Amino acid sequence: MADQAAQLLPELIRAASAEDWDQASAVQKEIKAAEKAADKMKRSIRRRLPKSLFLPVPRADLLTLVNIQDHVANTAKDIASLIMWRKMRFPESLQEDLHTYAETCSATSHQALKAIQELDELLEVGFSGLEVKRVEDMLKDLDKLERETDKQSLGLRSKLIKLEQDLPPVDVMFYYRVIAALSTVADQAEDVGDRLQILMAK
Repeated sequence: MADQAAQLLPELIRAASAEDWDQASAVQKEIKAAEKAADKMKRSIRRRLPKSLFLPVPRADLLTLVNIQDHVANTAKDIASLIMWRKMRFPESLQEDLHTYAETCSATSHQALKAIQELDELLEVGFSGLEVKRVEDMLKDLDKLERETDKQSLGLRSKLIKLEQDLPPVDVMFYYRVIAALSTVADQAEDVGDRLQILMAK
């Protein structure tokens, strides 16, 4: 559910770029619903996760993974709320780069989800063998995606700096906030990968 919220961000940004606020509002509702479902799932896992000593991995590590994924959904909801609150549309010259950036941030989140979905297999093989190598390769791809979002974020900021003097200062401030929040989605996805890497090393 957390990743679902992140996957909807490019669609929301495209709708905002087209000033299709009805569509943007519909996508925002989907993001809110996904965030709410992720929050409900987090609480359910916390209640049901055994406190016994017989878990194959530390309970605290599993809860940390769940919490980080929940942060992804929360950040996606915050981005959607900000865009809708201000009816935010980036300058035309930034549109293409912004759409690419949003897609890459969403892809980073999805790559983290794919790695997490291998956790059952990792537990079955005791964090050893070919499955570990496969997940490690997935985490390398996750790192590459996150680094790409850093490059794209820097490119957007560099272009925005050159436009600042011709734009309303308050708008500029919120443009930077959206760029930073999208970067946070990618960073949180990388945090998921880092935590999974720690589990595999134990």
